[in-house]
Amino acid sequence: MTDIQQQALNYQCAEDTFKGRIILVTGAGAGIGRSAALALAAHGATVILLGRTQEKLEAVYDEIKAAGGPEPALAPVNLTVARPEDFQELAGLFDKEFGRLDGILHNASMLGDITPMDRYATGTWDSVMQTNVNSAFYLTQAMLPLLRASDDARLLFTSSSVGRKGRAFWGAYAVSKAATENLAQVLAEELENTSNIRVNTVNPGGTRTDMRAMAYPGEDPLTLKTPADIMAPYLFLLGPDSRNVTGASIDAQPK
Repeated sequence: MTDIQQQALNYQCAEDTFKGRIILVTGAGAGIGRSAALALAAHGATVILLGRTQEKLEAVYDEIKAAGGPEPALAPVNLTVARPEDFQELAGLFDKEFGRLDGILHNASMLGDITPMDRYATGTWDSVMQTNVNSAFYLTQAMLPLLRASDDARLLFTSSSVGRKGRAFWGAYAVSKAATENLAQVLAEELENTSNIRVNTVNPGGTRTDMRAMAYPGEDPLTLKTPADIMAPYLFLLGPDSRNVTGASIDAQPK
């Protein structure tokens, strides 16, 4: 286990670590995105909640406010159909409201089908790649000026073990996560010496989420860690204590 991996797993986030920081979280309405938004707000962040379901975002907003966190912002966006110009428009709104971003957690993902490649529906393939890869690129590209305006910014991508080694029947999801890993590596190298932006990925491992239940319907969810249980590496890689870490690919549950 690397030093960075150990540091991320054992990270203890101070109460005010994210005070004054503005963090955008995609897929914030449920699962890992929801837990990350709640954890970031609990440590002082102003969180921008991005997701496709307004009601879910409003529920997370209410949870953050009830816990005494800074007032979040809502960004209802369906990444499966969003266009590059939609993200540019969103960047303009964030620029007027905040003037910068201190981090983005790219967490939203679509599973698609678990099926052989020769049976994979082309429409599903396109939707998965659009949601998991294209929209992450378009969003990042649109938000880079706002990240550059920060003194200490982070880009963090939720990855998967099937993005590091392809697995039979996982189709577009596996391919999209391999692209996610590579996108992060390219950005990490490009931005390391030209900005204060650091770029990393986290593989959450088997976690008690709706997507996991879809992929493994026969699995007992009570045997899995909850999203809240794996927040340490997310907080580490999104916060100021990882200022010297970039291009890392961390396992939240190493075997």
